[in-house]
Parts: sequence; structure tokens; C-alpha cells
Amino acid sequence: MPAVKNTPRPSWWQRLRGGLEKTRGQLAAGIGDLLLGKKAIDAQVLEELETALLVTDVGVDATRTIMQALTQRVARKQLNDTVALHGALCTALEAILEPNCRPFEVDSARAPFVVLVVGVNGAGKTTTIGKLAKRLKSEGKSVLLAAGDTFRAAAVEQLTEWGRRNDVPVIAQGQGADSASVVFDAISAAKSRGVDVVIADTAGRLQAKTNLMEELAKIKRVMAKVDPTAPHEVVLVLDAGVGQNGLSQVKEFDAAVGLTGLVVTKLDGTAKAGVLFAIAARWALPIYFIGIGEREDDLRPFDKQSFVAALLENGA
Repeated sequence: MPAVKNTPRPSWWQRLRGGLEKTRGQLAAGIGDLLLGKKAIDAQVLEELETALLVTDVGVDATRTIMQALTQRVARKQLNDTVALHGALCTALEAILEPNCRPFEVDSARAPFVVLVVGVNGAGKTTTIGKLAKRLKSEGKSVLLAAGDTFRAAAVEQLTEWGRRNDVPVIAQGQGADSASVVFDAISAAKSRGVDVVIADTAGRLQAKTNLMEELAKIKRVMAKVDPTAPHEVVLVLDAGVGQNGLSQVKEFDAAVGLTGLVVTKLDGTAKAGVLFAIAARWALPIYFIGIGEREDDLRPFDKQSFVAALLENGA
């Protein structure tokens, strides 16, 4: 009987590269000349590059910044061919993301460290919370979850399941309960139990008579009654597939609750991953994590070099 071969598990780089395949394909279709060997840079090459960036939702502002930097270097004879232009593009893309690169850190002096997670339904909020809870627990921190999305029974059930799977307690009430009271109870419980981190889920869409942003602002106010410094992080979970609509989500949630960071999910299912650059061109919010799948370890800290390299087929 032939021996069974153990297929090696793909590395994070391979999964990231695979996750960005659709976006990379869109980009490569427009900048193929940069990848096919040396060629003189002319107006057509620059125009094709500009179009490719816009098609992948890099956005007008970020694209303008990139093209201005590259065009100036071409004019100064610092870039002589498309191979050099490709390298300069990597540098320009990383420069845009630089202000958004800051790790997610729990301040142990502010226990319980309260993380409020917001975002529209379908972005992957609850799954992201479960993955983050597992990550924090693996780092030796105690975690408690608050099932604040009381408007969807499935959300409470899903978060409870994540809690069971990771052996993390979940504070929950019945469907339709007051979200703010759930979060209040969770922080109070964490204080009494000496828990390190509280992660609170929230609704992503409410009934027509209830304004989502008002509800989130209420939760934030109620948190402050238990701990005047809470929440310590307000993280928006953003589905990369929404493309430029992500900009309006960042703007609205930031205005309502004051965002401190982002998690960008579902990069594996979109050709619009360039939206990270569009966001970075407008906000210096840290992109704490990116997600490229449903597995528990598919939520990883954001690294600009790896992201750009995977996007431009530059690395191994």
C-alpha cells in the first residue's frame, strides 16, 4: 500500500498571495508591462498604471499621490525602465500604508481593557471577535465577550459558540434586549472577575425606527459609567469587497463613536483590495488585522511589506 503523503500546509505568505489573487489579476491586467521585463517608460505605460490602480479601488486620492511621485521620478531620470518603475511602485504603495501600521496592543494597566467592535452586518464582526479572542487567549490574557448584537439571534448564538470553542465566557441576554445593558453587565463582570480584556459585539443594522449610530453612541456612553476611560479601542470590521463604499463606512462610524483602528476582512473574495490604500490616503487609522479566510488563524496582523509584495507578485 503506497505511503500517504502529507501535503504541507500553505504558509501565511502563500495564503495571503492566494487571497489577493483577484485583486492582483486586475492590477496585473493593467500593468503587465511592468512585470514582463525592461521596457522604456512612456505616457502609455503611466496611463495604464493609473487605470489599473483605479480599477482595483485604490481610489483617486491615493492614485494621484502615487502617480505624482512616480511621474516626478521619471522626469528626473531616476526611473529608466519599467522594472525600476515596478520597484518604485512598491515603495510608493508602502509609503501610503506607513501611517496605518501600528500593532494591536492591550494596555494591562487599564484592565479590563475594553474593545468595542463595530461594523455593518455581513462584514464578519462576530467571527473576527472570536478569532481575536483566541489570539489574545493564546497570548496568556483572560478574555470575556459581550453579545451586544441583540437584534440578531444568530449573532448571539454565533458568539456563544465562539466562546464555547475557545473556553471564553460570554455575557448575553435574550434577543431584543438593550445592547448597552449587555455591555454594561459584561464590563462589570470583568471587573469583578479580574478579566484582562472585554470584547463587545454590536449590531450592524437596526429596525427603521432605531438609528444604528445613535445606538452605538449610547453603548459608548454607558461603558463610560462603568469605566470613564472605556472603550479603550473602537475597531471597525470592514469587508474589503465593498470597495469605495468602505470610505463612507469609515467616515460614518468614526463620526459616531471615534474609531481607533480597523480590521479588513474577506480579502480572499474580492478584486477590490486596493481600498486599503484609499482608506490610508484619508485616515491614519491603524489597520490592526486582515482576514483572508474562515479558519481561526486566518486573522493576522497587518504588514505593509507582505501585503504589497503579495499584491504585486513580489516575493516568495
